[in-house]
Amino acid sequence: MRAARRRIGSAAAGGVEVGAIGLGAMPLSIEGHPDEARAVATIHAALDAGTTLIDTADSYHPPGERPGAGELLIARALAAYGGDTGDVLVATKGGRGRTADGDWSVHGDPRHLKRAAEASARRLGVETIGLYQLHKPDPAVPYAESLGAIGELLNAGTIRLAGISNVDAAQIRQAREILGDRLVSVQNRYSPAVRDSEAELRLCEELGLAFMPWSPLGGISRSSLDGASAQGVDPEFAGFHRVAREREVSPQQVALAWLLARSPAVIPIPGASRPRSARDSAAAAGLVLTEEEVRLLAAA
Repeated sequence: MRAARRRIGSAAAGGVEVGAIGLGAMPLSIEGHPDEARAVATIHAALDAGTTLIDTADSYHPPGERPGAGELLIARALAAYGGDTGDVLVATKGGRGRTADGDWSVHGDPRHLKRAAEASARRLGVETIGLYQLHKPDPAVPYAESLGAIGELLNAGTIRLAGISNVDAAQIRQAREILGDRLVSVQNRYSPAVRDSEAELRLCEELGLAFMPWSPLGGISRSSLDGASAQGVDPEFAGFHRVAREREVSPQQVALAWLLARSPAVIPIPGASRPRSARDSAAAAGLVLTEEEVRLLAAA
């Protein structure tokens, strides 16, 4: 059965359909990442399960190392995949960095963004990046200037579609005014535990933008996938575990299915560092919750 699909961008803007659940590749390339073989196997497992959106960033690398480790990993994994990757959308981000001590920096200078996007394209082995996202507004740079650089990258053909991340509603509207319908996505933190981007989600729905929650499993531990006991489950998230037991699926699948039920604009991008986790997340695209279950989880 074909996996459920969702759209990023209008057809007029060159948008595409992707699997309803993406793969957040950050855990595959930052500190604590798995070895190359398991990382590649995780990406391949996601592709096998119907995932066609892979999200990364040039800053997803261990502290002290060169930018782009995550992008290079994805390029190698796609090249080694035995199946068709023609419909895979690789989304990357620019505008953040890592310091030697593991902290995160912000770089919204237009010159930096243009150089960063060109470097990302080289690492991914493409002439045009499918979806390029401004990682975070830089308080030291007017947001309009950073967005202007994204517009120049679109005009130059370095990127096909544009997204923004870690933004509020006013910044979404500003980006839409500057980039028009070539702005196709917003990536904010949103999960069972963190729901403070509700206004931004609803604005995305209104404007026809994809809303891609990062860290979408917040509050729902991966431990149950490894056979851990449900004892000690936070009462706040007990409903997700209850529905999981009744449906005989993992709580993570229930959390992702709940996010999909929040809006047709939602495309979660859960992280994974092992094939089993990637397959489990992708399976949530086929889990349709009842109205009663949605109400139960919304109140959690």
